[in-house]
Amino acid sequence: MDVLIRFMADGLVIIILVLAVGALLVRTPREDRYDRFTRVFMAGVTSYILAKFIGSLWQPEQLRPFEKLGLDPGAAYLNNPGFPSDHALLAFYLVFAVWFATRSRRLTIWLGGMALVMCMARVLALVHTPLDIAGSLIIALLGALWYRTYAKEDLHTHIAKPAKK
Repeated sequence: MDVLIRFMADGLVIIILVLAVGALLVRTPREDRYDRFTRVFMAGVTSYILAKFIGSLWQPEQLRPFEKLGLDPGAAYLNNPGFPSDHALLAFYLVFAVWFATRSRRLTIWLGGMALVMCMARVLALVHTPLDIAGSLIIALLGALWYRTYAKEDLHTHIAKPAKK
């Protein structure tokens, strides 16, 4: 059971990364690839900077769950208090990026499901708390605000009728 939790907590992030990058390279429409990739990049940078800034200002716990319980960690971790989870932040950022760039509902649902399984495994491995995971999700959503303007422009160009002169 420990091997399965370790695989889900550590290995799934690699699978999510490979699938997401592959989808971004193959399934993003060529005509506006530059614009979409620029927004994906900026969303990632924004999410990462926000995560580090918020984590430096506030840590709900100084010890990780396995440290509190005096146990060995069930997955890889960085030597910090753990808020927000870097693994979860990357996974959620990639899920939102794939949704934005490819608009593939099926792929986004699969990646989102894998991200949730990975996050639950990181909690079960005692390297994160649910609050660490929720913080990562919220920060990834804040980074995804880069996609909002694009979605509005895309919607208006496809739905709005040009004015008659």
